[in-house]
Order: sequence, then C-alpha cells, then structure tokens
Amino acid sequence: MEPNDDTEKFQITTNPALTGLLGRCPRCQRGHLFETYLKLAPRCDVCELDYGFADPADGPAFFAMSIAAVPALAFALWIQLTFDPPIWVHLLITLPLTGVACVLLLRPLKGWLVCSQFFHKAEEGKIDTEWHTCEAKRNAKR
Repeated sequence: MEPNDDTEKFQITTNPALTGLLGRCPRCQRGHLFETYLKLAPRCDVCELDYGFADPADGPAFFAMSIAAVPALAFALWIQLTFDPPIWVHLLITLPLTGVACVLLLRPLKGWLVCSQFFHKAEEGKIDTEWHTCEAKRNAKR
C-alpha cells in the first residue's frame, strides 16, 4: 500500500463504499478486487496494486449477520403470528433465507472494507515506545 510512481497515473477512489460494493480496485477503479466470489485477487489486473494490505477479518460476516438478522426476525415473527406453523416450517423457510441473505451481502461488504482500508491507509497498530518512554520520564519527575 506504499505510494509509488504508479499512484499518480490512476484516479484513486473518493468513494470507497461504492468502489468496494462494485468490487473494483481502490486505486484505479477499473481492475477487479475479487478472484472468486469471496477470495481477493492477489493484485489488481489493471494497475498491479498488491492487495496484501487487505485484512477485513470478520468484519463482513459481522455486518452481514447484523443486517440480515432484523428482517429475518421480522419475517419469522410474521409467519409465526400469522400462520402459527410448526418449527420445521421455520427451518425450511426462515433459516435458508437468512443464510442466503448473509452470503449475498458478504462480497459487497468485504469489498467496501478492503477499499476503506486502502482509502484510509489503515495498517496494523503499533505501540509507540518513544511516547511511552517520554511519558514515563515526565511522570517520574512529578
């Protein structure tokens, strides 16, 4: 994710949400972000941006489950209160619909998080030992 001479050749995204939802490269907005449905490509096929910086971790799954859970619960309650079906009806209807909704949301959410990491130059956190040393010395003087 280090800037290099190639960065000026491309128009870096100003809207990481839209670029990610479309599954496009955050640097050139033309290359593909994904190799398969959920697997990130190793690099952009247009600008050669290495996607090694990207680590959305469990973020897409958390957001997908959170977004899908409310409508799924409302649907299950509506079915239960309207028709009073046995539990196996929920297992055949509500559970698969919830699962499909989550899977459909994963790719756009993962793309959004990866593009946001590039846009905001997110990287692994580091402990600032220099600051801690200065603070310890300052507190010792008190």
